[in-house]
Amino acid sequence: MPILAEGTLEFLSRSPEQTLRVGVRLGELLKPGDVVCMAGDLGSGKTTMAKGIARGWGSLDPVTSPSYVIINEYRRADNARIYHLDAFRLRGTQEIYELGFLELLEDGGLLLIEWPERVAEAIPAERIWVNLHWADESQRGLRFDAVGPRYERLLREFRKVVVGG
Repeated sequence: MPILAEGTLEFLSRSPEQTLRVGVRLGELLKPGDVVCMAGDLGSGKTTMAKGIARGWGSLDPVTSPSYVIINEYRRADNARIYHLDAFRLRGTQEIYELGFLELLEDGGLLLIEWPERVAEAIPAERIWVNLHWADESQRGLRFDAVGPRYERLLREFRKVVVGG
């Protein structure tokens, strides 16, 4: 589990269950208004990570891939919301705005974005970016990059919880 830099954490997940648990740990630290971008090839674990984040954040709703509906909404007991957006089918930044992206940001819910590179121009400059990649058939590389002071603090807390230092 090498630590690359202050704003970066990288390690290997040995199973979908471990990716889910890592997501839970991250979700426990997130606050309304936070933005988490999850990039990676098909099957690399983006939706599994989103399920863990939602569970850790306290979602009452089951998490499913929003590939066909583009945006799923999940709620927490205090009525806070998670917006789970899948940009894979979008043709660009203009389309995300037409779907009400600015309103989602203004709403103050937690925002999870799969395939964020497809709409990168619309995403707030400050965020946490998670790259997931295939290491082999059963393992995934996970790299967390924090952009901005809030997310740098978050990543320091996350590092302590996940790797103990």
